[in-house]
Amino acid sequence: MRFLTLLLTLLLFLGCSSKTPDTAAVQNSIVADASEAETQESDDFDDEFEDEFAQEEVFDPLSGYNRFMTTFNDTFYVYVLDPVARGYRYILHKEIRSSIGNFFHNLLYPVRLVNNVLQLKFKNAVEETGRFLVNSTVGILGLFDPAKSYLEWEKHDEDFGQTLGHYGVGGGFHIVLPFLGPSNLRDTFGLFPDAELSPLYDNGRSYSIAHNDLESLGYIGFERLNFVSLHIGEYEELKKDAVDLYPFLRNIYEQYREKLIKE
Repeated sequence: MRFLTLLLTLLLFLGCSSKTPDTAAVQNSIVADASEAETQESDDFDDEFEDEFAQEEVFDPLSGYNRFMTTFNDTFYVYVLDPVARGYRYILHKEIRSSIGNFFHNLLYPVRLVNNVLQLKFKNAVEETGRFLVNSTVGILGLFDPAKSYLEWEKHDEDFGQTLGHYGVGGGFHIVLPFLGPSNLRDTFGLFPDAELSPLYDNGRSYSIAHNDLESLGYIGFERLNFVSLHIGEYEELKKDAVDLYPFLRNIYEQYREKLIKE
């Protein structure tokens, strides 16, 4: 209940927070996937038609609400978050902002560890543990990533939505969350157990850096602002060719999440 209260407060007060503590990288990955898709040419018109038809299969009983919320989120991003992020980028050098991003990613190790273990990806869980130990010490509390730079240990981002999908739980109906963006029933439910593991929430755990709801809002808001500042212009590039923004973002999100689950 405490996290539910925090989530509701976050939606009303903060704006554009992360879908999941990990899901924090979804926007960047969506952009990457979209760019990759643009480089692949369809074999013929029939394939293009089939792909377009397949996109309509997304279960979307809340399409009216979802369209409204997509417009709301887009307006908030364009007129509030993006200008603030640009000002923040002007003040802090990219290397400093990258280090801040590394720090927050390192903090979310418990979320990645538990979800890798739950999916029986033990090798990835061991590598994540090694990354956390190296980056927390040699990398100065995670500000740097020597585990990747020198040891070539890759990140293995997993969240509870992916864990459920790994065991065959379907996405359910699509839903656009206020400020949080595209999601579905499975991934929205997955926010709660991930938050219980995240140090960014006041969840009563010894490793939590937040001791009340206000601190949680501050940490999450700062993390999102820093993330967006490192990806200025990518959202605009993503949506520039969209004839209808809502189904475009919906389909990209659903396809991207399915891809993650299969990996």
